[in-house]
Amino acid sequence: MANPVIHFEVTGKDGPALVSFYEKLFGWKTSAVEAMGYALVEKEGDGIGGGIGTSQDGSTSVTFYVSVDDPQAALDKAESLGGKIVQPVMTIPDMVTLGLFADIEGNVVGVVADSRPGS
Repeated sequence: MANPVIHFEVTGKDGPALVSFYEKLFGWKTSAVEAMGYALVEKEGDGIGGGIGTSQDGSTSVTFYVSVDDPQAALDKAESLGGKIVQPVMTIPDMVTLGLFADIEGNVVGVVADSRPGS
């Protein structure tokens, strides 16, 4: 796969309840990121890691993130194909550079590039 899905995210009104639900349902191991009201889901086996948390606006969503070399170029291409930019490119220092777009049906997809030093 040229651009694999590398991360998923589940958000809603009550992040801690969602974390508990998925831990119990699937046996996922998580680690809290307290400052963000978020928990990281550990990658196991052939699966991908993810995150579960409280959304900023109280809405519910499931988003997947695709690895790309250039998030801005991916957003531009999505827009040229009829998508809409939802979150302009932003960098989380020493972690990732990412952006979000809505596809032609409104599904939100993230595009992400590793921005850790030496990556």
